[in-house]
Order: sequence, then structure tokens, then C-alpha cells
Amino acid sequence: MEKDLDPQETAEWLESLEAVRRAAGPDRVEYLLRRLATSTRYLNTVPTAEEPAYPGDLELEERIAAYDRWNAAVMVSRGSKLNLGGHLATYASAAWLYEVGFNHFFHGADDQVFFQGHASPGIYARAFLEGRLSEEQLDLFRRETLGGLPSYPHPRAMSGFWQFPTVSMGIGPLNAVYQARFNRYLHNRGIKDTSHSHVWAFLGDGEMDEPESTAALTLAAREGLDNLTFVINCNLQRLDGPVRGNTRIVQELESVFRGAGWNVVKALWGAEWDPLLGSDELVARLGEVPDGQFQTFAASSGAYIREHLFQGLDVPYSDEDLRRVVGGSRAGHEPRKVYAAYQRALRHRGGPTVVLVQTVKGWTLGAGIEARNANHQMKKLTLDEFRVMRDRLGLPVPDSALAGELPPYAHPGAGSPEARYVAERREELGGPIPRRTVARRPLPVAGARPFAALAKGSTQPVATTMAFVRLVKDLMKEPETGRRWVPIVPDEARTFGMESLFPTAKIYSPLGQRYEAVDRELLLSYKEAVDGQILIEGITEAGSMASFTAAASSYATHGEPMIPFYIFYSMFGWQRTGDQMWALADQLGRGFLIGETAGRTTMTGEGLQHADGHSQLLASANPACLAYDPAFAYEVGVIVRDGLRRMYGEVGEDVFYYLTLYNEPLPQPAMPEGVEEGILKGIYRYSAGGGAAHLLASGTAIHWALEAQRLLADEYGVGVDVWSVTSWSELRREAMSTDGVPYLRQALAGTDGPVIAVSDWMRAVPDQISPWIDRPWTSLGTDGFGLSDTREAVRGHFGVDPRSIADAVLKAVEK
Repeated sequence: MEKDLDPQETAEWLESLEAVRRAAGPDRVEYLLRRLATSTRYLNTVPTAEEPAYPGDLELEERIAAYDRWNAAVMVSRGSKLNLGGHLATYASAAWLYEVGFNHFFHGADDQVFFQGHASPGIYARAFLEGRLSEEQLDLFRRETLGGLPSYPHPRAMSGFWQFPTVSMGIGPLNAVYQARFNRYLHNRGIKDTSHSHVWAFLGDGEMDEPESTAALTLAAREGLDNLTFVINCNLQRLDGPVRGNTRIVQELESVFRGAGWNVVKALWGAEWDPLLGSDELVARLGEVPDGQFQTFAASSGAYIREHLFQGLDVPYSDEDLRRVVGGSRAGHEPRKVYAAYQRALRHRGGPTVVLVQTVKGWTLGAGIEARNANHQMKKLTLDEFRVMRDRLGLPVPDSALAGELPPYAHPGAGSPEARYVAERREELGGPIPRRTVARRPLPVAGARPFAALAKGSTQPVATTMAFVRLVKDLMKEPETGRRWVPIVPDEARTFGMESLFPTAKIYSPLGQRYEAVDRELLLSYKEAVDGQILIEGITEAGSMASFTAAASSYATHGEPMIPFYIFYSMFGWQRTGDQMWALADQLGRGFLIGETAGRTTMTGEGLQHADGHSQLLASANPACLAYDPAFAYEVGVIVRDGLRRMYGEVGEDVFYYLTLYNEPLPQPAMPEGVEEGILKGIYRYSAGGGAAHLLASGTAIHWALEAQRLLADEYGVGVDVWSVTSWSELRREAMSTDGVPYLRQALAGTDGPVIAVSDWMRAVPDQISPWIDRPWTSLGTDGFGLSDTREAVRGHFGVDPRSIADAVLKAVEK
């Protein structure tokens, strides 16, 4: 409110609060203000009298929604005959939340919609009505081996349809925030005009318990993301029962979002509540009734409701009316109220909006499912239940069609008013949603100079971490592709040597830089800018991964290929955010994940929780991830160059890279001739020494192997070869997939003698290739927890230091 409309009243309230402060102290005043600021009356934000005129043909839209409800239930029930499962109640609850969006709000050319995963049957049903899916496809729901529909939103499984994977609950809302933020990033950097783009995220009230669901609320508020709307379907139920059986989830969420700085729009009660909500006493009761009890009211008789909810109040409804109103009259089941809430949300400027919509879980599915605790596990309806549902929805499905074992799908016909209407609405709004479109737009090949610098090597000690940063810094200067790099870091950019990017690339902030940096006199001072290129996300690996996902899929969501690299402590990547990396693979993201300070013995002072000896193993389980553990700077260059070709060249492969790099400064050799193929496929002989045994080493461990090679030659006269293994997992994948001789065996052909594998990883990492080694095999690694000490001491503890490696070689040769 810009103007004080009643200064006298304001003065009286301030005087009252001052009296509270004197009597009970400032904490009491703060408590009262917080209660007032974060919670409003348990009523609709938009009263019925203020609802805008509905812009569509409501009668026609109701028939369309009825068809979608029916076909969603039929699809799941037919599949359940094969014990395939599926979810009925979520979409039944939220149907109008989607239908109003499809008919009036979702812009196909600009908007991005994160659909709630368990509601997918309804989204398929809508696509069926629009003519995008056939009856045969619906009948193959959850039968992907036959080319059918995936159970949930999976872009990799249905690459022309779904945009975002959302059923791993919590990841959807987190990614939606960072998607909206990335849209602004593209706009502010002049890469694409996204001013008309809006991000919608449809969520469940139970889903909001996932910490990721609310992890980025303050980011959305402080960056003023008014291009973002959360729609939370508050049916008051999660998977096993009420979300907040003893309290109220709507009021809790309102407090959380208001406290985080969001605009809150509530759509709770249907129009039939209007004659009742004039009672302040009833409104107060509604705000106090626990959700568990209100769920009971929704499934109870009118007499029970009158006795327990309306006791002592004058109610102008019969018991049957009360049963109907309290049992089902919710704003989320009335398109006028959903439309009013959405319109109010989109009119808000300056920050994000959450729409809290109350519904009944399982609505229209019958008394045996609606508002019942077990409805999430109910996978089918009986034919009798379908008859009741047909009558309730008013669909022209004859009894004869319900006489067999399976209920039929229903479609009004391609030329029907319903089909024409949905086609017209989607055409006016810019095309179908969901839809995933990939514009083939290969990026120009990067120049040779940045890679040549790494190939030359360096006599000065350089860590592979620093070599990568220098490479990217040079690549960001490329005239055509440089601006498409998106550096992402949780917080410790200086730890990874990235401060050299601050003055030129700058740190992205939609607010610019409103302060004078304390280090402004330094050459590498901290600099923020509206068009900054670097995303420093703060101490949030989850947020950083969400930014990476948005950038990695920009080639599809925006037709603008971007090249993200997310640089992080390797221990806090796959272990902490592995689920997001799986969703990244589902979303067909492309880019470079950089696990820094890798290995279990290079973070010498940090100890157990910082010592990564297993991320390479975790990464190997992701089918879309190409995991490399380069030893030298030139290997980093070869891998990055080929990654740019594979992901951003003519083919545009749907893969992403994981490179583990080290913070141990060591001299970097020049690249030998003819090793590029071996680097990319996973192995090549780096140092021939006699062939009595073969040391296979990756990452920083190759330096221990080379020292062991020297010890063996000088002290024992045993000559061994040292091989650089750049990727244990790629060697395994190739060996498993080839019909011919695996590359690993081709590389080792013509040699004999035992093989000793060594790395800074647990032994299970190199053991991936042991089935294809046809000679004695020994692996050395860092199994167990990490610990703090000098690098030499810790390596001796794990038995991977040069002397331990030499001893292992001698034993293997002797045996």
C-alpha cells in the first residue's frame, strides 16, 4: 500500500504495539507481527464477487474435462489388468488446474510447464483428445518395451513430448526456480528475449516436505522472478494419509512462502461455500480444524458434519447439501475460481507467486476413493464404478460398452465441437504443451590454440584443475562460442583458481553491483553485473546442479545451445546430488561436470567427509555420463575438445561429461604423438619400461606409478610399462557392447606379464575392467574412509604410494 488511508488508525495500532513492547518486550511484538504477516484468513484471495468474467465456453470445457478424466482412469485401469500399476487419484484431484491452464494460460511457444509426475495419465488423456496420441498408445501405458508411454514425465523416453522429469519429488520445484532464473539470465546476457516466457510448476502439498521443494524460495524472491508460478494442489493428502493430520498444510505453506517473500494466492472454497463464509465464527473454525479432521468431514454424512463442524451455527443447508458442499465444493474443482487465481498470479509484478489450491484427492472417482487414505494405492476402478463415474460426468458411453472386461476409451470425434475447441485454444496459445522441440544448431568448432597450449605441457608445476580453468578461460574468448559458456560454481571459485574470470566474464546478478567491492583495487577483484556470465550460486550444490540442468537443456527449451561447466568438490557432487544428475540424464542435458580436488588422498587436511574415493564409481552407473579421470593437462584438452564435438557438433549427442581433476601441482608433460584415440577410448601406454609387468593408473596416481617404475628399475632391475587409464568405465562399456575384440585387449595385445591397477579410488573403480584382463590381476586403491594427514602418509596408509606399488609388482612378477 503506497498511501496511508487512515493515519489515525495507524497511530492507534502503533500505540498498541508500543504498549505490548513495554509490557512484554520486543520479542513479543516481533512474534505478533510475524503471525500477522505470514498468515491470512482461511479464505479465497479472490472473493466470488471479484472474480473476472470467464473467457471460455465453460459448458464445452466441462465436457472436455470429463473426457480427460474418463480416459485417464481408463488408461490406468486397463494397464492394471497386467499389474502395471498407475495413479488415479492425483490427476482426478488436479484436473481443472491443468484444464484451465491448457485452455487459457499455457503458451506453447514461450512457457515451460513442470507437470506433477503422478498426474501424467491426465496429461496423456488431454493429448489423446487433441489428436497427439492414439488409443493404441494409451493402451501401452507403462509398456515401453513395446514402444508405449512412460509412466511419468521422462523426456529421454518420450523425447518429442515431455520437457522436464518431475516424478522424483522435490527436484521439479527446485529446477523450476532455476529454470525461471536461467530464462532471465539468457535475457540479460542478450542471448534470447525471454520476456514473454513463464514457468509453471505443479506440485503436491505432500511433495513440499522434500527439502529441495523449498530450497530456492528465497532466491526466486530476491531476484524478483515474476516469471514463475508454483501451483500447489492442496488435497491435504500425501501417499499414506493426511499431509498434516494434526495441523493445516495450507496455512503452513502460506507462512513459508510469505516469509520467503513470495506473493500468495489462495483458492480454497467453491462457490457453494459463499452463504456459509459470512460467519466469522465458521471462518475461524475452518482455520483451526486439523487437516486429518477435515479429510474426515469430506467423506462423512451431513449429520456428522453439522454436529462436529457447524455446531451452534445457523446453516441454510440440509444435511444432504452439507454432505455435498463440505465433501466436494473446492476452488480447485471450479474453473472460474482456478482462472481467477491464475489471473491474479500473473498480474503480480516484482516477485514469484504461489497459488495454493484446495481440492479433494480422487475427486469424481467415487465414494470408495475420494478423500480415502488408501487412494494413492488404488490402481483401477470396477466396471460398476465406471458406470457411476460415467453418469456423474455425463459422458455418452453406452452400457453395452461397459459389458466386457475392460472399460473403453471415449473420444467425441475428430470433427466434434470438443476437438475443434481444444485445437483452437492450443493454436491461439502457440501450439501444444507439453512439447519438446530440438532445433539442430551445431556450434562452430573451437580454434586449436587453446588446446595447443595444454598439449605443449609445462615444466612449472600445474594442477589439472588449473589447466582446465585456463583452457575454459581461453575458450570463453572464442568469437562465436565464447559467450555460450556458462561457468557454475557453488561458492569457492577462488579455491578452483577461477578468480581470473571475475574481471572479464563477471558474476551474474540481476541487480548488478550496488556496492564497492572491498578488493576493488586489486586486478582480480570481485565484480557482479546484470550481464555477468558466471553463476556463483552460494553454498548450494543442489542449486548449482539445477542451474546446470537449465543450461544443459537450453538447446531444447530455448533453441539456444549453451555450454555449462559446473565445478565442485568432487565429494559433494555425485554423492550429494546424484538424483539430480539422474534427472539431468532424463532431460538429455549436455555439458561438463567437473569434480575438483578428486581422489581420496589429495585433500590432505580435510578428512573423512571431504575425501572422495568413489564418485567415479557412482558416475559409472549413469548411462548418459562419460566419466574420465585424466592424469595430464593434455588429456584434459583432448577430452574437452571431443566433448564439444560430440555434444555440440553436427550430431549433438545426448550425453554429458564428468571429469575428475586434482589440486596437486605437478609438471605437465607434452602430449606424445598418436595418443588421442587411447585418451578418448580409455587407455594408452604412456611409458614403456620393459614389459615385465604393466601398471595401469588413472588421474594423479600415474605419478606414483611412474615413481614406482623408476624404483623397480633402479633397485630391482625390473622393467615395467606404465599405462594411462583415462576412463575405467568407458573401457568397460565398450567391452560390454562390442561384438569384436574389446579396445582394452587391443591396446594390451602383444604384451604379457601381470597387470597391477592403481588409482586414488576404491578398488571397485579399476576392477570394472578386470573381466577383460586375461592374465594375473591386482588392484590397489583407497577403500575405506578418508583421513587427515600429509599426502605421503595417507597414501602409505592405503598402500598406494610408490613403494607399495613396487612391492605389489614384485609379488605379482614373482608369483
